[in-house]
Amino acid sequence: MNIDVLISNLTNPVLLFFILGILATALKSDLKIPENSSKFISLYLLFAIGFKGGQELSHSAFNSEILYSIIFAILLSSLVPIYTFFALKKKGWRAKCRGYSSSVWLC
Repeated sequence: MNIDVLISNLTNPVLLFFILGILATALKSDLKIPENSSKFISLYLLFAIGFKGGQELSHSAFNSEILYSIIFAILLSSLVPIYTFFALKKKGWRAKCRGYSSSVWLC
């Protein structure tokens, strides 16, 4: 294995933050990310994933495999909240869900 590739992978910010999270949890640290920063990071990650996926899709021809993947993704993103609503309704955990996700429509 090339040493440059190894160093590049080990200094990847995503990996370093993952290791920081593991260490903070193991050491029972009170490390917190401010709420505004947390929202910004979440939005940034969503946009980054979307742009990267769109960029990769632009390099290939539109075919049935891509169409099926898009339909499957839309179907799953619709079914998960519906399933969760009924599962939490049975267990009586709707208030917890509402508190954690700030999602009034789901719970």
